[in-house]
Amino acid sequence: MSAPAPGSRIVIFGATSAIAHATARLWVQRGAHLYLIGRHTARLQAAVDDLRVRAGAQGAGHIHFARADLDLLEHHQMLIDAATRALGGIDTVLIAQGSLPDQAACEADPALAQREMHTNALAPIHLASRLATQLQAQGHGCIVVISSVAGERGRQSNYVYGAAKGMLTLFLQGLRNRLQPHGVQVLTIKPGFVDTPMTAAFDKKGPLWATPEQIARGIVRAIDQRRDVAYLPGFWRPVMAIIRAIPESLFKRLKL
Repeated sequence: MSAPAPGSRIVIFGATSAIAHATARLWVQRGAHLYLIGRHTARLQAAVDDLRVRAGAQGAGHIHFARADLDLLEHHQMLIDAATRALGGIDTVLIAQGSLPDQAACEADPALAQREMHTNALAPIHLASRLATQLQAQGHGCIVVISSVAGERGRQSNYVYGAAKGMLTLFLQGLRNRLQPHGVQVLTIKPGFVDTPMTAAFDKKGPLWATPEQIARGIVRAIDQRRDVAYLPGFWRPVMAIIRAIPESLFKRLKL
């Protein structure tokens, strides 16, 4: 197996998500060496098999994987070390860890709300913190984390999820400030509505919905352009600017 080219060693946490899988397909087309980490064994194996077929005979050996529950923080460093050994180093990391909680269920069960905050905020923050230390020491790299436009304003329909993503977004802003002098890019991805299995219960009609493939192309483009924050699709940037500008005295009366 040939050694990976500089910049092509990529680790994906939460690799069975639709967005992560679509992004991995684009990286495979570029000849990247991938290390995929996911919780669901069957879905992870299916993703690996698909990527190996797309990579062809020469590239199939470039795809490694491990099953893990990323909510278990004590396993994070072990996973990072395993990926580093398998790839010979890490250039880019995509953290796609997350879930979409039922707001009403979280309101009825504070323990559930706490678990969802752990999955959507504390686990990715812990991962990013561990990775930041390694990439800072090597003096290069890119940490990409999927947050959400939901983190920009608390809404009654999903404020547990929004609070977690808001915490994650603010953490990444500080991490970006810390790592900028060390040559490490920290990219926050803020998707809007995306047609994935996670949103299966939603009515997905209308122009605000995007596909995982659209988001994946935006992620790869934002990395190439060394962006700090990417709203995907891009129209969410002005939409959220308007939503943030609504006075709280009016916003609290809206059914959002």
